[in-house]
Amino acid sequence: MAETAMELNGLTKKIGSKKIIKDLDFEIHKGEVFGFLGPNGAGKTTTIRMMVGLMGITGGDVRILGKSVKSDFKDAIREVGAIVENPEMYPFMTGMQNLKHFARMSPGVTKERISQVIRLVGLENAIKTKVGRYSLGMRQRLGIAQALLHDPSVLILDEPTNGLDPAGIREIRKYIRRLADEENVAVIISSHLLSEIELMCDRIGVIKNGELIGIQSVHEQQAEEDPVREVRVEADPADSAVQVLKTHHGIEAGEDQGFLTFSAKKSLMPSIVTSLVSADVLVYRVEVSSASLEDKFFDLIGENVIG
Repeated sequence: MAETAMELNGLTKKIGSKKIIKDLDFEIHKGEVFGFLGPNGAGKTTTIRMMVGLMGITGGDVRILGKSVKSDFKDAIREVGAIVENPEMYPFMTGMQNLKHFARMSPGVTKERISQVIRLVGLENAIKTKVGRYSLGMRQRLGIAQALLHDPSVLILDEPTNGLDPAGIREIRKYIRRLADEENVAVIISSHLLSEIELMCDRIGVIKNGELIGIQSVHEQQAEEDPVREVRVEADPADSAVQVLKTHHGIEAGEDQGFLTFSAKKSLMPSIVTSLVSADVLVYRVEVSSASLEDKFFDLIGENVIG
């Protein structure tokens, strides 16, 4: 069983008489990337600020490797690295000078550890360049390196790919996965980029109006034995294909921009294609969809837009 790196037990935040974070209970395991999702104003940043001690906890607790943020703050927070806003670095200093400056704030950070985190985020060739000349993606990677200097068990990243181009996003994704897989770090990511969360994360927790409304494995849909899929088939003649689908498989097909559309279990697709071809229907293209994280997200929050 995976070791728990962080757990939230009944975590609650009140402002005045209004409860804005409502009894959150979940845990994050070592070596996993956990996506923390929700519409704007759902409470993601408030929760993260309580996780790292930037905001007081009204009720419940956050425990990091079993240590309480409320009652044992110094020992608990020593296990955490975080970028809650954009990483702030000194642009007139090199990447190495920045890391050495931050290393002085954490006792026990060795030269070897600085070299190790530089390699982890792939900045060996740029570390002696002034940060003012870094791309946004390079600054994000340097920020992650800085957050890792003291060898934390948990890394919290709030919108780590904000403002990055596709190449920069791919770089950050690669290094985050490396941290989890090779360093056994628990990585918590708050983000609106659902497609990136799907590629990066192992599980997601969805929050809405301060309440946790679901935790899912990103890939659990893929593990279903025989899920129903949305299917699009380009076939000629279309009317013959519609008749075959109805007669042989009891499927009512619609039409959309030259495609026949219908729902069917994945295991039925070979026999469907075979029956179409046997009826002298020409099959040019078959598209079988898979449920995306975006579909799951909107199913959970019950909305059609992110607010």
